[in-house]
Amino acid sequence: MRPVRSVEGRAIPFGQKNVDTDVIIAAEWLKTVSREGLGKGAFESIRAQEGNVFDDPEYAGASILIAGDNFGCGSSREHAAWALDDMGIKAIIAPSFSDIFSGNAFKNGLLAIALPQDAIDRLMEVAKTDPITIDMESMSVTTPFQDRFTFEMDPFRQQCLMEGLDEIDLTMSKSDAIETHEKRVDSAQPWHRPVVA
Repeated sequence: MRPVRSVEGRAIPFGQKNVDTDVIIAAEWLKTVSREGLGKGAFESIRAQEGNVFDDPEYAGASILIAGDNFGCGSSREHAAWALDDMGIKAIIAPSFSDIFSGNAFKNGLLAIALPQDAIDRLMEVAKTDPITIDMESMSVTTPFQDRFTFEMDPFRQQCLMEGLDEIDLTMSKSDAIETHEKRVDSAQPWHRPVVA
């Protein structure tokens, strides 16, 4: 997982509430185990509408998505986080997230930042013309207009995101302790040793 210390750039002012994972990535895109190419299917039903914000050239290359309350509700599909990442989104800012989506975002190195609705309203306005900055160390979202909104995050998640540590990395960081434990078990319970032919 790549470390995420900050995200800066244009934001897509989406703002829609109760966006479920089927809207983020429809079921017909779930036939793959690869993350690549899912960005093409992200928000497909919304992109089918003329004048949608996702295909507006003004937001091409945006790395932040500003959404409404209860973002990522619905099914537990991890493909939703994969699709957002594949379309270049590194952070989603919303008043609240589904617990499952928030967990999937974290496991895939996406920032899911919860801010109150008044902050979302202000960021929606700023996003129409100017970039937004998210700083993970100070846990703040700022704009060029001196707006500063602080957010909370579990310290463990903050550390993992900033250091780029996924579950495998965390396990591997304990490899010495695991090896010591395995040797102790082998010594105390020799019948557990694998038989080598």
